[in-house]
Amino acid sequence: MASNTPIPNLPKWTFLGGDGRLARRIGKPVQRFLHVEASSGILLLLAAIVALIWANSPWADGYYNFWHTDFELVIGSYHMGGESHHLTLETLVNDALMAIFFFVVGLEIKRELVSGHLKDPKAAALPVIAAIGGMVFPALVYVLFNANSDASSGWGIPMATDIAFAVGVISLLGDKISRPLKVFLLSLAIADDIGAIIVIAIFYTSDLSLSWFIAALIIMGIIVLLRRLHIWYIPIYIALGTALWLATFESGIHATIAGVALGLATPAKPQQSKEEGLGALEWLRNKGENIYPVDVRLAAMEIRESQVSVAERIQSALHPISSFIIIPVFALANAGVNMGDGLLADAASSPVTWGIGLGLIIGKIFGITLATWLGMKLPFTSAPSQMNFVSLLGLAATAGIGFTVSLFITNLAFDDIEIINQSKIGILFASIIAGVLGLLFLRSGTKDNSETDQN
Repeated sequence: MASNTPIPNLPKWTFLGGDGRLARRIGKPVQRFLHVEASSGILLLLAAIVALIWANSPWADGYYNFWHTDFELVIGSYHMGGESHHLTLETLVNDALMAIFFFVVGLEIKRELVSGHLKDPKAAALPVIAAIGGMVFPALVYVLFNANSDASSGWGIPMATDIAFAVGVISLLGDKISRPLKVFLLSLAIADDIGAIIVIAIFYTSDLSLSWFIAALIIMGIIVLLRRLHIWYIPIYIALGTALWLATFESGIHATIAGVALGLATPAKPQQSKEEGLGALEWLRNKGENIYPVDVRLAAMEIRESQVSVAERIQSALHPISSFIIIPVFALANAGVNMGDGLLADAASSPVTWGIGLGLIIGKIFGITLATWLGMKLPFTSAPSQMNFVSLLGLAATAGIGFTVSLFITNLAFDDIEIINQSKIGILFASIIAGVLGLLFLRSGTKDNSETDQN
């Protein structure tokens, strides 16, 4: 998800706070770029373009061979993955790095449920209803094309919405998009993430290993117990989180679910009251000249725990890694499709490509628009201000950008490389069309709003 935090005013004695040549020419421009809402979407798009160029260049074999480089993790007599999991660099990206991405997603969901847009049931009801419509109808469109085929398991692919690209699209219109409309789209995308996580956990789980599943439950129980005992020693949680990921990986449940579970288990409220934080600051002041490093650390801990939750601190630390490293690397590893050897012609006649493409475009637009219209008639929902029919179509079309999670589910749904490539082509072309339609509808809809306001 794009960053929405203000650029900090750093002290002049720091590198970015100073006025050195490197800071002015490199450091500060990079800092400003990373704080632009569309920045993560831009990097994601660039990574996808590089992957496509690489996969269709004279070095195409190198692209495939690089990401399918085998590796093996052996600890004593334990062989990670055993015979059931073939480990490659692509596996490392999709199963390990993406677990960190889904951990950040879990943190974001937990924060929104506790103190964000999804906290108020009335405000959350409409985007949740819209998200349900935006998941059900794309799946139905896909099933219409592939009900009785070997590719029927791909129905979950067009259900997903890519938050980074969606935010990037609406940020192109700047202040023309009102904050209530942005909040509606973000809430819808978060609810969509919850749905995608449930679908992955239930429908895209391979043969379940009961012993490893029980081990994962025990580890999760230990994590919850430590949280209740207010034990916050980070290295313990890193070790337990790694063990949880490994147990989940070996259980047959996709390992990214471990990341989501950890995110949802992380406290999203400050552990101390604001009064306790102010009291610690006053205590430090009263010590006068008798301040020792340990006093500063204790006071800083009290102030930090009274102002910022554990979830917010971890999300702030991992967000740049997730958005600017992990997701672009995922796109680089998964977006490369060799368009030669008649693949485009095969995709043009493939029910997989059409099911995904029309699911992301027609299914999303129709499903979200219809569900929102019906939801607005319910007494317990609240519609965002300045939303008209055209801007709603724009938000629905933008939600049809299903890049990251759609590619992710593709790898879970199919084993046949031809079907995988046809799926990726459907995702790529549909996401481009959805983004363009979203921009056109939103620009037209917001123009109508501005004209109405002036009148």
